[in-house]
Amino acid sequence: MVEADRYCVDILTQVAAVKSALDAVAMQLLENHMNGCVSRAMVEGDAAGMVTELLDVVKKFAETEPT
Repeated sequence: MVEADRYCVDILTQVAAVKSALDAVAMQLLENHMNGCVSRAMVEGDAAGMVTELLDVVKKFAETEPT
């Protein structure tokens, strides 16, 4: 779109759509991780390590949001 010299607002609209789609994929992956790996780790006794990892992942999501 940039190479085709499309209108900036059209490009920004596409960027927003792609970002939204990637956010949805990331949330699904996070949900699957929590329902699988996190749940299993808690049952197997590694809750502290998994909570730390989960918090790190959530912080990465928070850092990508615009201020």
